[in-house]
Amino acid sequence: KAVVGNMAITNTSEHLTLAWSDVLSHREPDQVPEIASRLASAGVTPDMTATALADSGEMLASRMESGDPGWEQDYGGMLGVALLAGEVSAQAAFRVSQASKVRSGAVNALLDEYSAVFVASQLGISRQKVYEIGRAASKPHRGRR
Repeated sequence: KAVVGNMAITNTSEHLTLAWSDVLSHREPDQVPEIASRLASAGVTPDMTATALADSGEMLASRMESGDPGWEQDYGGMLGVALLAGEVSAQAAFRVSQASKVRSGAVNALLDEYSAVFVASQLGISRQKVYEIGRAASKPHRGRR
């Protein structure tokens, strides 16, 4: 039995699917089965993935930098390490995208009340950048959530 989020997971197919869906929530739902299969085939579990994502890959980097022989075996070998690092990168990209959407919306709202010069001075960026960020809020966004 493993714990993912607040859920106790047993090793049934349905529960593993739920575990992978939970840990890969930064991915589009239709991508999860293929990615989960790739990770599982390399010996990577939902718990291993959750741990790597929780610390943004710090443990992977630390273990790699240690130079200890065979460290990668704890992660399914170098293929598992590469797949886990890929998920850390995908999650980071998802978070950056979310933050960008929020920032764009906030800047756009600020421009409804204040001048671009004032907003720029408060954010410590150029007036041109304020306009770029504000315009991004009016463009349709693709991706999760």
